Amino acid sequence: MTTRYAARAAAGALAVLLAVAGCSSKAKDDDGGDKGSASKGGVKTDVGVSAKTITLGALTDMTGVYATLGKSVTQAQQLYVKQLNAAGGVCGRQVELTVRDHGYDPQKAVSGYTELVPKVLGFAQFIGSPFVAAVKQRVDGQDKVLVLPQAWAASLLGSPYIRVIGSTYDIETINAVDFLINEKGIKKGDKIGHVYFEGDYGESALAGAKYMAEKSGLTVVEQKIKPTDNDMTAQVAALKQAGVKAIVISAGPRQAASLVGVAAAGGFGVPVIGNNSAFAPQLLATQAGPALAKNYWVASPSLPIGADTPQAQKLVADYQAAYPSDSLDNGVVAGWTAASVFGEALKKACANKDLTRAGVDKALLTINAFDAGFGSPQDFTDPKAPSSKESVILQPDKSVTGGMKVVRESEASSVAEGYSPSA
Repeated sequence: MTTRYAARAAAGALAVLLAVAGCSSKAKDDDGGDKGSASKGGVKTDVGVSAKTITLGALTDMTGVYATLGKSVTQAQQLYVKQLNAAGGVCGRQVELTVRDHGYDPQKAVSGYTELVPKVLGFAQFIGSPFVAAVKQRVDGQDKVLVLPQAWAASLLGSPYIRVIGSTYDIETINAVDFLINEKGIKKGDKIGHVYFEGDYGESALAGAKYMAEKSGLTVVEQKIKPTDNDMTAQVAALKQAGVKAIVISAGPRQAASLVGVAAAGGFGVPVIGNNSAFAPQLLATQAGPALAKNYWVASPSLPIGADTPQAQKLVADYQAAYPSDSLDNGVVAGWTAASVFGEALKKACANKDLTRAGVDKALLTINAFDAGFGSPQDFTDPKAPSSKESVILQPDKSVTGGMKVVRESEASSVAEGYSPSA
């Protein structure tokens, strides 16, 4: 969920914020932790941990480009924390989630991080690859704080503290194009269009599209857009004129709806597939709904919220009970999964009697087959690699829970298996 456009627009402000933050955000525990000494139960603690609480941060988007998904991610994490606390918490402590809405604004994202980092053990949520990248040097340097972002840019790999959950956008796009080849008749010599946000998200996806195109004898016709570009008429016209046989879109839900809707209205019926953040089920109630249901697919790092697994069914019931007026989407899965991963790391760190930031990160490195019930097991033992190379292919369907049905189960294409982001 990214755009370097927004980050670049406020580059000066970011530099000022980071400079100020570098002088003011030395690790301290405002919640009573005692900086690595043995505390309650002989457990070492430092930032964000007291004798009674463990405080985590969430930097979300409730009012910007990804407001719908940001709300779902946050509410799912709040539900997880509530259930975890009801079961006794972790190490005899209650877990608290401190939420800040950055509205997909770079200044608010960095200032939110600056505010929370002296107070929290880690971040169970951080939406926006460019914003995570903006604080990456601090995360890896002075702060050494675990971040589980809701962002999948390959540029985030390699950090010992920023840990991507699921396949990165480049790998996800390789799997998406593999679906087009195997299921939608795309063949050697064909052109495929790629509409993408400028910035880490879109460029990571584009790297995957180009790699897959080279391996498969395809040509990629690029259309770079900004997050403020909501009308895809010009892009559809350009791709139609270029003679593309399919389109990949690495943008937001609004752009995907416009692209598919405009193409359908103009009789341009090529298949379109998006990355995991390029859809929201609320779109099915718009004018673009019929076209999306007919001619749009999504590559996802996990099964949808309506999956036929016991874990998914329980989450649906619990979420609907907690938020009866809100719809279900895959933001619920993303939020729940990240919170569950963080919770598992906390439990292992507790068993090791080390709830310091270093202790929690070390505990995460021991998790090599985590399964929240939504697809492939996740392996966090190598910070240089995504936790999975598999993708699920989904199709919009308003008749199913969450508005997405599975058309191809979780798998990694042969090209994805042999690919590394450094390629």
